[in-house]
Amino acid sequence: MSKATRGWLLPAEDRNALLRQFPPRYPRLIAHHVTMKGADTAEWLRRVTDGLVLGEADDGAGVQALVVEIDGTTDRPDGSTFHITWSLAEGRRPVESNAVIRAHGWMPAQRKQRIRLVPGVVS
Repeated sequence: MSKATRGWLLPAEDRNALLRQFPPRYPRLIAHHVTMKGADTAEWLRRVTDGLVLGEADDGAGVQALVVEIDGTTDRPDGSTFHITWSLAEGRRPVESNAVIRAHGWMPAQRKQRIRLVPGVVS
C-alpha cells in the first residue's frame, strides 16, 4: 500500500481567481494542490496557510504549471519547486511539472496572486 502524498489544497474561490488570471492552455484542468515533500513536511503543513503565485511554466507541448512561493521560497525541501500543475494535454502527467520547470524555467506573472493553502492529502 502506498503512502498518501501530503500538501496543500487550493480552495475553490482562490482556484477560480487563478483561472481568470491564468487560463488553462491544455484540455485537462488539474489546478488542485501544491505538493509538499522533503524534510519537516508535517511542520510545514501545520505552519503554512498561504502562498504567492509568482508565474507560470509551459513547455508548449502539454504541461502548464504555476510556480508558488511558500514561506519566502519557491524551493521545495526535496530539491524541486513549489508549484500547482495547472493544465495538461492528453498523455501528459502531473508528475512532469517539475521537469518542465527545471528544463524551461518560468515566466513571472504580470500580477502576483496570494492564495490560501489548506493542508491535506493531495493524491
